[in-house]
Amino acid sequence: MPLPETEVPGALQTALVSRGIRMTRQRRIILEIIETATQHLDAAQILRKAARVDPNINRVTIYRTLGLLKRHGLVDELDLLHVKGEGHFYERRPQRDHMHMTCLRCGKVQEFESDLFDRVKGQVERDCHFHILLARFEIGGYCASCRK
Repeated sequence: MPLPETEVPGALQTALVSRGIRMTRQRRIILEIIETATQHLDAAQILRKAARVDPNINRVTIYRTLGLLKRHGLVDELDLLHVKGEGHFYERRPQRDHMHMTCLRCGKVQEFESDLFDRVKGQVERDCHFHILLARFEIGGYCASCRK
């Protein structure tokens, strides 16, 4: 399932500029790749896509940019049950927390939003006197195609 359109193009760049972060050409390329992604990407996939636009972009630039985005709360780093090895995947921080369902056979990742998930988070906040800033919920199983 494709990622939901939760942000207008350029929103990551706008957010960083508003925080006084300098925008380099390479950073803009990386941000555009993340914003236009139709699936969760790992750092190597981001690097491959970025290198097609600018062959001078390197792994260090990718990781520094991802670190910057994480520190500013603009992307989430996910392990997605480590189905595809120990790699981590990145997605724009959505406006609403959602669950990731990962097929343990084919590795397909689906996203799911739920009012029940929102209610559980609310109950945790009330019962535990805990202010939640980020909630992740991952489910592993088999997609409809792999169950056939």
